[in-house]
Amino acid sequence: MTVLGELVAGFGVALQPLNLLLAGGGVALGTVVGMLPGIGPINAIAILIPITFAAGIPAESVLIFLVGIYYGSQYGNSISTILINVPGTASAVVTAIDGYALTRKGESERALAVAAVASFVGGTLSVAGLVFFAPALAHLAVRFGPAEYFALMLFALTALSSLGGKDLVRGLVALGFGLFLAAVGIDPQSAVPRFTFGQLGLLDGIDFVVVTIGLFAISEVLLALEVTEGVERRREKLRRVWLSLADLARTGWTMVRASVVGFVVGVLPGAGGTVAAFLGYAVEEKVSRRDGSFGHGDIRGVAAPESANNAAANGSMIPLLTLGIPGSGTTAVLLGALTALDVTPGPQLVQERPEVFWGLVASMYIGNLLLLVLNLPLVGVFARLLRLPRWVLMPGVAVLSVTAVYALNQSVFDLGLMVAFGVVGYVFRKASIPLAPAILGVVLGPLMEKNLRRSLALSGGDWGVLFASPIAVTFWALAAGFILIPPFVSFLTKARSH
Repeated sequence: MTVLGELVAGFGVALQPLNLLLAGGGVALGTVVGMLPGIGPINAIAILIPITFAAGIPAESVLIFLVGIYYGSQYGNSISTILINVPGTASAVVTAIDGYALTRKGESERALAVAAVASFVGGTLSVAGLVFFAPALAHLAVRFGPAEYFALMLFALTALSSLGGKDLVRGLVALGFGLFLAAVGIDPQSAVPRFTFGQLGLLDGIDFVVVTIGLFAISEVLLALEVTEGVERRREKLRRVWLSLADLARTGWTMVRASVVGFVVGVLPGAGGTVAAFLGYAVEEKVSRRDGSFGHGDIRGVAAPESANNAAANGSMIPLLTLGIPGSGTTAVLLGALTALDVTPGPQLVQERPEVFWGLVASMYIGNLLLLVLNLPLVGVFARLLRLPRWVLMPGVAVLSVTAVYALNQSVFDLGLMVAFGVVGYVFRKASIPLAPAILGVVLGPLMEKNLRRSLALSGGDWGVLFASPIAVTFWALAAGFILIPPFVSFLTKARSH
């Protein structure tokens, strides 16, 4: 049977009443889970796995429900990020750059609407990629070793140097701070404590949720304390919730480009939605940097990361289903669910259990359509949160932040760290130091260190291994291009003006 024939059979599975209900319930629950910082799809899926098993639901139906929670949470993350500047995950941090700037301009409905459409486009295009390119991309993912991953992470850091705005030094300060935080804890090889200053609470490192909520949410609360009641921001009257044709035209190619970037990155085990969202944003910022509006409420700055992280979520299904390799914590939990359901992921899955593979693929398209239908009409409802008085909204943000951080490890020490990072975030924002590079450093730091050490261990300490493969050399060349090309173009522009 052809690929299209298999896909049609998959839609037959996905459109069964039970599976349709589970897909809708999964994306709806995922949206709620994504809106609440600190919960995340990993915890939700882990809690619901035994419940679904006890219900005696078929394997394909269980996966349709659980995977729906996964990609549904990607859109849910954007809601709290755009409205109150509280990113629930590291991948949502980049959405906050322009998303919250749009909210401060009174354009929260517009930002939420483009996030919904971008999530749909990213999810839909990645499902098409999953159908037609799964085998080829799975073989590409296998060719990535530690040296290639290190080059990829370095490329991600250099590509995002523009997040510092015109002042590259400020961006590097934030990035260095994030990399320092990533080094806190037990050394993974020698088991020696690093930068713990005798604090037992730092031995396990610092969770990125603590850093993210502290730098963004708590610093926002501190900034709000400076605003007196007399000059409180005016509350906009709710306007349309549908995107205009001009908005769609402005963001159309942005969504396509970011979806491609996110899907390819999502295929690579270990890269995940965070790298995808940052790279999608960086690519679009480089393409569109002539007007200098990125970082100040550009609608493309919302469309790019939202398309990329949703495409990455679907792309991560390729190594999971075709190779049995989980690319993130969430897909690792899904791998456990597959094993418990007596479904063996790997190259033979398509032939042995076509109803599982193709039913899941078809349900992902249907689920993304349901997400759009469910959330776009609710944009105005979400935006009404901003009509609450500041003296109600800001304490609510603080309570939500404390609850999310305490729920991680039930640790008062984490709460203290959150407040400390809130003060740091407040100082950074006063000094015009961007926060996003710091989060990127926290997320990518451990991955870079692990892959660098693994590369050197395999090569016996030969640094040449980092440049030994065409894939690694390609990423090194791209990294060099992102560093050298902008100053060169700027120099030529100045030379021509004279």
